[in-house]
Amino acid sequence: MINYAGGFAETVEELADYERAGLDIVFVPEAYSYDAVSQLGYIAAKTERLQIASGILQLYSRTPALTAMTAAGLDYVSGGRFMLGLGASGPQVIEGWHGVPYDAPIGRAREIIEICRLVWRRERLVYQGRYYTLPLEGGTGLGKPLKLINHPVRERIPIALAAIGPKNVELAAELAEAWMPIFYVPEKAADVWGDAVARGSARRDPELGPLDVIAKASLAIGDDVAHLRDLSRPELALYIGGMGAKGRNFYHDLACRLGYEAEAKAIQDAYLDGRKLQAEALVPAELAELTSLIGPESYVRERLAAFREAGVTTLNVTPLALTHEARVRLIEQVRALAD
Repeated sequence: MINYAGGFAETVEELADYERAGLDIVFVPEAYSYDAVSQLGYIAAKTERLQIASGILQLYSRTPALTAMTAAGLDYVSGGRFMLGLGASGPQVIEGWHGVPYDAPIGRAREIIEICRLVWRRERLVYQGRYYTLPLEGGTGLGKPLKLINHPVRERIPIALAAIGPKNVELAAELAEAWMPIFYVPEKAADVWGDAVARGSARRDPELGPLDVIAKASLAIGDDVAHLRDLSRPELALYIGGMGAKGRNFYHDLACRLGYEAEAKAIQDAYLDGRKLQAEALVPAELAELTSLIGPESYVRERLAAFREAGVTTLNVTPLALTHEARVRLIEQVRALAD
């Protein structure tokens, strides 16, 4: 995952070495920072084999047709290496930054996925949904059922849906090629998401293939690296405590479902009160440990097995080391252990 801030060009230069070391895919986020699309195009030009993915484009920030066009364009400039990562984000960003209502994220995700696939198949864009009707009814009355001018590199560009709520996870398992959860604890994944994945998978089109489960984990391998688990505390505290209001924070709710209800409440109280360092200190050490790949090589091997057994098929790792050479070595090590 490329960071939101700073050092983008330098990081992209490093990607060539990561690619040679065995890295398969790189994700570019889009919250309310720079747009992801321009950066993804730059990465496509600087790499040869590496898959590129949006992590994520927000459902509400583009029309469905523009989302489809953007994905087709990135797939074109990368020679068929793009994955469309989609997600709902939250009301603070969608209504505060984009100025549009945060409504019906599950229904909109379904319709956007369906519209994207219509566009990529170059069918005339005629769609009657609950949230999107194309061509538009009303207006000037001059809207035409158009089809994409260009022939896409692929008529089925992989879609990864970021989802943590049961209904949204169910949708990902039904309709998307990949699912991107957050705070993925292998030992608790079945209890938190197993039923939703099973319900969605029961309706899954076999042509989609098996669901690609993409879990995020910080990476450090060595006998003296356990302290690096604490580096995840600011992000965990931000999401659990500050990424939403009380009563409307999806990540706080997830932490509760993972069994950290008391800790989540304390983190949120501290974070929203401006006591961010205290909120970080309240993050359970177990959560920081189990969502990472940090420890001796034998321990990391065990954690890889736990992720694999829980159903994870792609690991979105963040190598933690002070030098580029050391980060490349981490990619080589985890690639060898995973293989």
